[in-house]
Amino acid sequence: MQETSKQYDEVIATCRALFINKMKDYGSAWRILRLPSLTDQIFIKAQRIRGLQENDVRKIDEDETSEFIGIINYCTMALIQLEKGVVEKPDLSVEEATKLYDEKIALTKQLMMDKNHDYGEAWRDMRVSSLTDLILQKLLRVKEIENNKGKTLVSEGIDANYQDMINYSVFAMIHLTQ
Repeated sequence: MQETSKQYDEVIATCRALFINKMKDYGSAWRILRLPSLTDQIFIKAQRIRGLQENDVRKIDEDETSEFIGIINYCTMALIQLEKGVVEKPDLSVEEATKLYDEKIALTKQLMMDKNHDYGEAWRDMRVSSLTDLILQKLLRVKEIENNKGKTLVSEGIDANYQDMINYSVFAMIHLTQ
């Protein structure tokens, strides 16, 4: 599991660097996005990954990696929005947003480590396409919860689904770099 922790941190470092650079370019404009808008952005990225995995012809020369990075960063933004709420205008400095990003990722990584302990690193035997399908399934669940105004009877909340999508995306990126 130590190798997993190290690989996880390497993937997150790439995602975090892009998040910070985009914060420097655009500020925290994403803070105006409601959760369904963030969910839809994540859905678009997951659908694109699935398309890249299924289509023989690519009209844009990109691989799945950039889309998985997008999923990780949008899910982290969604976790921040869940905590802070949506605002009418950008309100976070790069430093504040990065601190929140790091907090959400630390919680998400701890969840991964706990689950990884219990599941015995089963993800290592999974295909990237299966991880993509699980992300899409989580997205459909989140959309249903959002349509139900956040109410669930027996299911985990939206935050747990976003965390799982981050972790599945990290696993996929680890697979893609091996």
